[in-house]
Amino acid sequence: MRTETPWGPWDPPPPDEAARLFAPLRVPWWIAGGYAVEFAVGHPFRDHADIDVLLLRRDQLAAQRLLAGWEWWAADPPGTLRPWLRGEVLPPHVHDIWCRPGPAAPWRIQLMLDDTEGDDWVFRRDPRIRLPPARLGRLTADGVPYLCPEVQLLYKAGAPRPKDEEDFAEALPVLDADQRAWLAGAIALAEDAGHPWAVRLRARPAG
Repeated sequence: MRTETPWGPWDPPPPDEAARLFAPLRVPWWIAGGYAVEFAVGHPFRDHADIDVLLLRRDQLAAQRLLAGWEWWAADPPGTLRPWLRGEVLPPHVHDIWCRPGPAAPWRIQLMLDDTEGDDWVFRRDPRIRLPPARLGRLTADGVPYLCPEVQLLYKAGAPRPKDEEDFAEALPVLDADQRAWLAGAIALAEDAGHPWAVRLRARPAG
């Protein structure tokens, strides 16, 4: 879905095209954002203004090498875009990078950087929440890696927008008991035990 922004238009590729673009990457990566939730649910249910590809921060320069002919712009600080220089290791407060094939092209991919410490993925808003990186992803039937829904929903729980509420409502029925328990506990730690999503996750599933 093509959309306009103050920094130019977005025209994101469909997930299968993004997956083909990142397939040569020899470090972990996952389709994230609303598409990750959609993959978990098993069918499309809303429009998407962009497409997110998640990488571990330690692997950021691998993405530069993969998209060698592209432009990369870092959100530094959030709300301001500036060029991501070739070979530059972005500082810890930069998590988002907008990418496009050239200056006249629309934005195509948003790279998201997540942090690690030792052998753990670390949730950036609360370092008590950790997982092994191998636990972050799943594969679609076509072999496309995507961020597991409980981790994606944890990010969305901070300040849910209408689309985030829709994502949570669609995903809730497909979360198994372990996913529900992990997400409820993580939201309680990072936000509050009384967060509406945590309350719904702790309720007995219908049926």
